[in-house]
Amino acid sequence: MITGNALWGSGRWRGRALRWAADRLAANGWGPVRGVDAVRVRVWSVVFRLETARGFAWFKANGDGARFEAALYGVLRSVVPERVLEPVAVDERRGWLLLPDGGSGAAPLIDALPAYARLQIDLMPHVDRLLAAGVADMRPAALPGRFVEALGVVGDVPAEVAGLGPRIAEWAGELGAAPVPASVDHNDLHAGNALPDGRFHDWGDSVVAHPFASMLVPLTQAEPAARTRLVDAYLHPFGDFGTRPELRRQLDLACRLGRVARALVFHRAIRAAPGAYADAPRGHLVALVKPSFYD
Repeated sequence: MITGNALWGSGRWRGRALRWAADRLAANGWGPVRGVDAVRVRVWSVVFRLETARGFAWFKANGDGARFEAALYGVLRSVVPERVLEPVAVDERRGWLLLPDGGSGAAPLIDALPAYARLQIDLMPHVDRLLAAGVADMRPAALPGRFVEALGVVGDVPAEVAGLGPRIAEWAGELGAAPVPASVDHNDLHAGNALPDGRFHDWGDSVVAHPFASMLVPLTQAEPAARTRLVDAYLHPFGDFGTRPELRRQLDLACRLGRVARALVFHRAIRAAPGAYADAPRGHLVALVKPSFYD
């Protein structure tokens, strides 16, 4: 099967995909497509912006590793419709999404984090639906096995990383015994994926995990002086699940273990053509032995 950049570059594939998008837009009252721009082409996905009389719409096609995103939107829009863009059309089999424009600008992450936390809390009772949609299982109980899987796909890692299995199991056991249930982990949460009105998009890296693993990306990207404020903003909605020290301990464990999920998510995204991201899966595993998950 041809996937990734080879597929996105096929004129036949583009014609078929854009005809599907144009037909769905017309059927939903958007009128004819006036112009098309390829705004992002990656090995794992491609995004086109389509201009219509009603405004811009966005067509996204995912490769095999993130095809589940189309089905995931079905869960998100039924449980937390106020937190996501309402798709114009979805083709779950092909992994195609047609979304309305979310407006210009991005929300400051510190303002978006409480809304994102509430989204995760709302989705906690729906983990089975998330898994049925094809979202990968990275819950604490699965992580020792996932670590072995990651070692297998990454290959060459230092001995101290390869020998982390017992420690991974210990951390995962502690995290799994904590009272915060699993939920969706966006797994690439940053300001660019947070809209000013409190909605979130670009869910193709998502996994089912301890929710606090979502803070790995924001905290590794943040300036050190901003981290405490980000953590406080995020953890506030989880106050019913434990004391602040208890929640902070879980966040530290979840983010450290989140490196395992990140390694596998990167691998599934780039395996067809690693390119500039070839070292990313290994980098996440090597980071497991660093003193802080921030590093």
